Amino acid sequence: MAIDSMAALWFLPFVLPICFYVCFTDLSQMRITNQAVVALAVIFLLVGLIALPLPVYGMRLLQMLGVLVVGFVLASAGGMGAGDAKFAAAAAPFIAPDDLRLLLVLFSANLLAAFATHRLVKYTPLRRIAPDWKSWSSGRKFPMGLSLGTTLGLYLILGAAFGA
Repeated sequence: MAIDSMAALWFLPFVLPICFYVCFTDLSQMRITNQAVVALAVIFLLVGLIALPLPVYGMRLLQMLGVLVVGFVLASAGGMGAGDAKFAAAAAPFIAPDDLRLLLVLFSANLLAAFATHRLVKYTPLRRIAPDWKSWSSGRKFPMGLSLGTTLGLYLILGAAFGA
């Protein structure tokens, strides 16, 4: 992995609770809150100054801007939710550019597993554990925050364990 393991260790304790929160709110309310997105961006802005060299820090900020623009276009076209786009942009600077292919594989596997698990639980008695979650009755919509948050958390955990 290209991510520096020390950088991943710096980010992990701050980012992981937000990832859990995003997963929970998207499952229960079908929304990713602006507070979570802003908190994630602020964590990068503050901790990134300590965890990353300044040139890398600047490039990662440009990554955030690029993902925000692409996400805005996709959200405007109905290709994804606005909260998903904002979360992806706030998560982008935590990802080392050379790890993009690994991240896409991790996200794809995570998305398939999350979708299958969500749909399975939706139609079983396990649903009674959280009967009021909006994601159960959202029709064909899927709480993508479940996959986005889990992917970022897993990436940082793997980066801390196996990073450069």
